[in-house]
Amino acid sequence: MRKLFWLLFLVSFITNAQKDSIHVDLSSPHATLYTHLYFLQSDSYQPKKAAKTILGLPEKEAVKKVIRIKKILDGKGLFVDFEIVPKDPNFKDTIRYSSYQKYTPFPQKMPQISVEKVGDNWYYSSETVAKIDVLYSAVFPWYVQKIQNIIPEFGHKKILGIEYWQLFTAFIFILISVLLFYFFKRITFYLLNIIQQRITKTTDITFKKSLKKIARPISLLLVIGFIDKVFPSLQFSLETNTWVFLFMDIAAVVFWTYVFLNIVHILMKFYSVFTEKTHNRLDDQLSPILHNFFTGLVIIGGVLKLISLFGVDTTTILAGATIGGLAVALASQDTVKNLIGTIMIFLDKPFHIEDWIEAGDFAGTVEKVGFRSTTVRAADTSVYQIPNSRLSEIVINNKGLRLFRRYNTNLGLRYDTPPELIEAFVKGVREIIIEHPETRSDSYNVEFTGFGDSALLVMVNVYFKSLAWGVEQSSKHRLHIAIVKLAKELGVDFAFPSTTVTIENFPEKKGMNPKYDINKERISASITKVLEEFKNEHPNSEMKRNDT
Repeated sequence: MRKLFWLLFLVSFITNAQKDSIHVDLSSPHATLYTHLYFLQSDSYQPKKAAKTILGLPEKEAVKKVIRIKKILDGKGLFVDFEIVPKDPNFKDTIRYSSYQKYTPFPQKMPQISVEKVGDNWYYSSETVAKIDVLYSAVFPWYVQKIQNIIPEFGHKKILGIEYWQLFTAFIFILISVLLFYFFKRITFYLLNIIQQRITKTTDITFKKSLKKIARPISLLLVIGFIDKVFPSLQFSLETNTWVFLFMDIAAVVFWTYVFLNIVHILMKFYSVFTEKTHNRLDDQLSPILHNFFTGLVIIGGVLKLISLFGVDTTTILAGATIGGLAVALASQDTVKNLIGTIMIFLDKPFHIEDWIEAGDFAGTVEKVGFRSTTVRAADTSVYQIPNSRLSEIVINNKGLRLFRRYNTNLGLRYDTPPELIEAFVKGVREIIIEHPETRSDSYNVEFTGFGDSALLVMVNVYFKSLAWGVEQSSKHRLHIAIVKLAKELGVDFAFPSTTVTIENFPEKKGMNPKYDINKERISASITKVLEEFKNEHPNSEMKRNDT
């Protein structure tokens, strides 16, 4: 029995000796934080030793401060990871504080709490000590103590380690959160709708659908803010608070990402409405490119914020991505050049969508401008994919920017055509151009300009109003048909390369030369007939003549 007594005494002595061996250490940020939290644990509770981490206050006041600091950290679920807390006595935070030695355990979530070096020791900073009461009141409002005072003894009984009053209060908070969600959703949608109507001056239903999508996550974010404010009042354990606040932080990042994605969608819709009012089709092509670009930025930002919640240093990732991006850029110079070329095309706007361009060996209609290349469809419907880097460097002849489409040709008449019919033919072509609904009646030329190898040359220079290539070809067709009909009515023949042998005397044979009728009345009637037929076939020509 005596041996058992001495054995128990020896074990107790060794245990107490081990506890007493833990002494106050303020030599580094790690030592100071460990000293504070260790001496406030239930199995090593010595608040006076923990109070040594605060400088310049009476012991009683310092004890109150250190206890409140721990309650704040526990209430917000902030777990100090001592593996990353610096042990260097001369530590300097070169990122945030370069002038003096200071360390902030939670720079994002609780930047008000920090330790600093004074002399040879580290203490909680004077800013932390000054703000601790305000922080404590924010985390644990006045009603927390009131609730504690009115809780009956039965409420402190536990089920699965949770007191009854905590379960009951949590249920009340959940009910309030649901009611707040529906209230915030209505208010948020109402305010967003007013802002949208004042900006766009429209009541488009598609905008309302997008605003409803934004109102939901914004309402959830407001509810998360409410839970973040009141949940520490339930005084759950540090482990429970850590997981709950981690879940809320993840939810907040997801909701914010969703909100910004919808904001990008709405802004691009605003931009699309604006571009529809302009004649520049290139702006329409820019809309989906900008939408994809900003969507990618939002997603990348959301992912970086999400992984930062798990302790990953995003600055290291960004630095690595920058170095890696530089390496990739050097390895893929053509891709980078094409991207720069794309930017220059959208800035300079040398052409628009559906413009007919001639660029080097390529000619066709611009269909699409992408990140890497531009799609051009040739007249034979084949498709060219021209790299934007090349397109931004070569000379581009933009036919689509012409005010009018010029058409110039020469009509060859036979050398034996009488002067009277030449004059009548030129006059008739002029009248056809004036009556043509797709030509400029104030700017044209139809003249007998010279003598070719096999024909008398009549120049026709005309300008078509439409800039579309297809419409131009249709307009040419109508003009050509009218000219051919005019020649037929007048009895004028078009020449072709030939050699004429003249035989002055050939018995019993007649010459092959046509017999021309130069009767003035017949010529005038022929021109009038062709013009009337042209007017009947194209009634818009009468409107054009009246406008002229």
